[in-house]
Amino acid sequence: MSAAGKTSYIGLLKNGIFGENPVFRVALSLCPSVAVTNSLKSGFLMGIGVFFVQTMANISVSFVRKFIHSRIRLPAYILIIGTWVTVANLLLEAYSYSLYKQIGLYLQLIVAFAIILSRAELFASKNKVVPSLFDGLGMGIGFLIALVVISFFRELIGKGALWDYQLVSTKPILLFVLPAGGFFAVGLLMGFFNWIDIRFFGGHGASGGGH
Repeated sequence: MSAAGKTSYIGLLKNGIFGENPVFRVALSLCPSVAVTNSLKSGFLMGIGVFFVQTMANISVSFVRKFIHSRIRLPAYILIIGTWVTVANLLLEAYSYSLYKQIGLYLQLIVAFAIILSRAELFASKNKVVPSLFDGLGMGIGFLIALVVISFFRELIGKGALWDYQLVSTKPILLFVLPAGGFFAVGLLMGFFNWIDIRFFGGHGASGGGH
């Protein structure tokens, strides 16, 4: 592989984590960012699920892109995404049923996440398998990091705990574990990361929106 190719692949990873982070920069899939991030464990596991589906969906769409007619491409992409969501759902149910009962419903909703469908349409359908793999990895890692960061602060401030282990004996701020507090936390963290990008890296802040 050439040096330019390596740089390009690293750039795709960085783009998903920093430049176009699904939550903090592009502001996509905000609903799960609120729904499952009231504990670090559920946020982390949801992030892993999205990481897996995002990567595998990108690879699959790229692999079959020349065989999908443009008029049915979106239903075809959703079918592909739904297949990998089912795989992730069955794996979690088989190996960790207790966790499956906690986030199984939200895991099934990954099929409708805007970030996965948008990367299939905007990138994987127009690029070869290897670049699509790295794009999926970058976006998946970026989403995972966002959910972990949000979950960390929400559980610590709202429950005084992390990963269900009590750390702080003082009275927590319960607002942060409620849905309204989730939007508040996401907004604060999004503003903070965008301020860093604008202040130090000359960025333009977040854009977009979706579920």
